Amino acid sequence: MDFDLSPGAEQWRNKLQTFFDAEVLPRHRAWVEHFANRSEAPPFMGDLQQKARAAGLWNLGLPELAGDEPGTRLSNLDYAPLAEIMGRLFWAPEVFNCQAPDVPNMIALQNCATPDQKARWLRPLLEAKTRSAFGMTEPDVASSDATNIATKMVRDGDDYVLNGRKWFITGAAHPNCTFLIVMGVTDADADRTRRHSCIIVPMQTPGVRLVRRLRWMGCEDHTAPIGELAFDNVRVPASNLLGEEGEGFKVAQVRLGPARIHHCMRSIGLCELLIELMMVRASERSAFGRTVIQYDTVQRWIAESRVELEQARLLACRCAWRLDQTGHHGASSSIKNWRDVSLIKVAVPAMLQRIADRALQVFGAMGGSDDTPIHQALAWGRLLRIGDGPDEVHLRQIFRMEPMPAWSIANSPYLAVHPS
Repeated sequence: MDFDLSPGAEQWRNKLQTFFDAEVLPRHRAWVEHFANRSEAPPFMGDLQQKARAAGLWNLGLPELAGDEPGTRLSNLDYAPLAEIMGRLFWAPEVFNCQAPDVPNMIALQNCATPDQKARWLRPLLEAKTRSAFGMTEPDVASSDATNIATKMVRDGDDYVLNGRKWFITGAAHPNCTFLIVMGVTDADADRTRRHSCIIVPMQTPGVRLVRRLRWMGCEDHTAPIGELAFDNVRVPASNLLGEEGEGFKVAQVRLGPARIHHCMRSIGLCELLIELMMVRASERSAFGRTVIQYDTVQRWIAESRVELEQARLLACRCAWRLDQTGHHGASSSIKNWRDVSLIKVAVPAMLQRIADRALQVFGAMGGSDDTPIHQALAWGRLLRIGDGPDEVHLRQIFRMEPMPAWSIANSPYLAVHPS
């Protein structure tokens, strides 16, 4: 495993960094000011997207792009440092059409959709002409066990009729969200992993209702607003089924692998920013006769943050490298892939929480205000420990993949002989 960037990947990183520094970062204060007063997209977003696409910095997180699909085909490993750069600002991925949940949905459509479905639903996403969501979690069941998903999808002639409720659906409250991929039960009597299917549901379908826009720990997701949705006798053509009936988990797993690793890549970039903020803040403030950065406690916080970040980056790079070996469609069948995905999904959000908490302590009250991204980072880290599978589910999976040694304690060659 060689995680050094290839010369080509290094060029892409430098190109993105130059664009980020010249075009994106200078607009951050305007972005913050804009969303302090309104909720629609800032007026400069379209212009930024056009510039990014003209520069070839478009759809960077899709290694399986077809020849006629717009974007830059990079491997997962090559994309990792680019995601880190975007992760420094919560809204930056949208400039390059690399935002969640659209990228994982694009990957699901690339791998599971029919040609007609790709033309109608995938192409507009690739062109940033629309937004999407993935409807899975529900308020009335423990969604940590996805087999609990209870929304009903009943076949009626050439249609499916949906009834149920979904919540904490990222992107569902976005004004430009035109469709969802919804997971529901099509055969309650089938094997527990064959009961569910995924279907594409246009947002304007009668019976689809946005119940409310949700916040998380007081924070608003402006890039992909979170929604709670109700489905009341929603009739959708059977031709909108994504994959075969009973393949809901297959579709979900195809999108979950890249979704999790992209979250982790962006979080690593956010942690780099938090360390920089701690360094500067601590060097500019004095307490009890010396600068804050001169105190051993603060130095240890920053050093520990660096150690944890580098460990997390290595885990993420290995996961990306392994995902490149199998492709997204084969990822679900690779034990090593899913072990690595679970490892980073546990390690990175916990690291983000710890580093954000230290940054909050260094900044004091300012760190909890909207003047800094620190409290949003803390909330984001906490959300990631629940979303896309809670810590406990991933730890359980990691334990299950831990091999049992062939020897017992009594005959272990690593232990001294016990006197009888």
